[in-house]
Amino acid sequence: MRILVAEDLYLLRDGMVRLIEAYGHQVVATASTGPETLEALRTLRPDVSVIDVRMPPTQTDEGLRAALAARAETPGLPILILSQHVQQLYARELLADGSGGIGYLLKESVFDADQFVGALERVAAGGTAMDPAVIARLLNGTRRLGDLTEREHSVLALMAEGLSNQAISRRLFLSESAVSKYTTSLFGKLGIVDDNDTNRRVRAVLAYLNES
Repeated sequence: MRILVAEDLYLLRDGMVRLIEAYGHQVVATASTGPETLEALRTLRPDVSVIDVRMPPTQTDEGLRAALAARAETPGLPILILSQHVQQLYARELLADGSGGIGYLLKESVFDADQFVGALERVAAGGTAMDPAVIARLLNGTRRLGDLTEREHSVLALMAEGLSNQAISRRLFLSESAVSKYTTSLFGKLGIVDDNDTNRRVRAVLAYLNES
């Protein structure tokens, strides 16, 4: 994969570059400010980009704004956003266009190499990768989940992170057929049309949470 790394902290940026390259991917450019990030996104069209929310010159949400602007020009442009803290507003803004190829992770997730690179690969493929802490915040803010059982709630949370039924079954120590039954049941309760396509299911779940 061709990857852009946009992060203003040198040590973290250099660490991500080394990690990405260690997994056999190519870092085509790095950026340390919002304007640099937007220019790189426009000119290079990387397979996926990892972008810090807060960047110079304002140190507010320059990275996020660059990502949203680039996706407005190129719908579905794969981007993985990094944030120091959970900001529900950021998640909602990222999910607003309803397309895939988006991720939102806390910076601490970078220290789990397999999780971080796995998220990049999933986003590059058009999927969704959401940090468990972000999903928990979205679920906690949704009042329409009272009909779900505890197990269905767990399946929904993992599905929203972008995991397939197979991955969910491993995480919860269930059979794939059991996960499929829970999925069918919770979709029925939420009024979401079930679909065998993982990415479309994730987008449906996130759209539901985003509107709640």
